[in-house]
Amino acid sequence: MITYANRSIVISLLVGLAVVFSACGTQQGSTANSSSSNPTPAVQSPAPVAKVELTISAAASLTDALKEIQTTYEAKHSNVKLNFNFGASGSLQQQIEQGAPADLFLSAATKNMQALVDKQLIDKGQQKNLLTNELVVVIPADAKQAISKEADLMNPAVKSIAVGIPESVPAGNYAKEALTNAKLWESIQPKTVQGKDVRQVLQYVETGNSDAGFVYKTDALTSKKVQVAFSVNPSWYTSVEYPIGIVKATKHSKEAEEVYAYLQSKEALDVFVKYGFSIPKSS
Repeated sequence: MITYANRSIVISLLVGLAVVFSACGTQQGSTANSSSSNPTPAVQSPAPVAKVELTISAAASLTDALKEIQTTYEAKHSNVKLNFNFGASGSLQQQIEQGAPADLFLSAATKNMQALVDKQLIDKGQQKNLLTNELVVVIPADAKQAISKEADLMNPAVKSIAVGIPESVPAGNYAKEALTNAKLWESIQPKTVQGKDVRQVLQYVETGNSDAGFVYKTDALTSKKVQVAFSVNPSWYTSVEYPIGIVKATKHSKEAEEVYAYLQSKEALDVFVKYGFSIPKSS
């Protein structure tokens, strides 16, 4: 016989079990909801590849052609950035000798390249003659005086003649060589003003600060402010050659070799030709 007290105990136990089961169900539901509210972490994209920056020390006369080539090359090689250091070949040679960063060197004279080969800063097997050029005399586009040969530079009407510094600017050295062979160098000295590179010589004539200037044919073709008075007698100066070489100190040998090879490709050479350069017959 179940007494009233026993019945109360049974009822209490049943209520307790119901509470326990209810709590467990709530906890499981909460856990399920919590799991469903946390989405699977997204897969992270790989970090972008850092660009390799190459420094190319190049003769100032190569400025326009190399800038066009830069655009084409970088469009095809998104991981490479080309930085140019334009200047006089002699000055660029000295910079490399003094440890200035450079991956490739393009000179407007073989002697500057040879100097770096001799000092083992450029491997003889990683340098090659790339282009040729010729020396001309330019005068302002609106010049009145007639100048058609070297001897005409002695005319009293020609008061200023711009020439690159012979010791560091190949075009200036070629000019000195030609004028010496023409027996005019000493006589012309009082009239000369010297430029730090061939582009500065061109600028002197463009602005009318000089009546004439010795530059490369390729430089003359870049400006509408000058006209070519005459081509300098090629037998009076050393052939103008542009060698290219890989600097041994480069930290990016693979990329430097790829640019070195590309600059010798038909695609690149066609650009150089467009700007007035010539290709050596052996190329």
